[in-house]
Amino acid sequence: MIKHKSGSLTFYTPEVFDNTGAHFVDVGISAGFPSPAEDFKEQRLSLDKELIKNKEATFFAKVSGQSMIGAGLDDNDLLVIDRSLEPENNKIAVCFLDGEFTVKRLRVSNGEVWLQPENPDYPIINITEENDFLIWGIVTNVIKKV
Repeated sequence: MIKHKSGSLTFYTPEVFDNTGAHFVDVGISAGFPSPAEDFKEQRLSLDKELIKNKEATFFAKVSGQSMIGAGLDDNDLLVIDRSLEPENNKIAVCFLDGEFTVKRLRVSNGEVWLQPENPDYPIINITEENDFLIWGIVTNVIKKV
């Protein structure tokens, strides 16, 4: 991966490999009572193929901060961002705002655009003509460490 640091987000350009993938056990792992181990079948699973729909327009970025914890985006989570997707109301987007990148939920109403954090400790941002603003990409997945 190629790394780029910009403001509060660190971006990564994915390298997609063909014919790769980890072993995938197609059994539906139980979070309740265990299922018999002999019921599983093993396949290969490529996270590139699962998470990246348009490799030329897909980037990864690490979250920095707590403004989106209510949406399940925690500090140091890895975002999968697709720049080819159209921005829509209620989507989570990576935006370039006044010289910095930020990740927020898009709110579009009556011709106005708002960036809404998912943490009440952070203010909602009303985008005006005075702002240098660009919707950079739409978040499609988040990868967490446990």
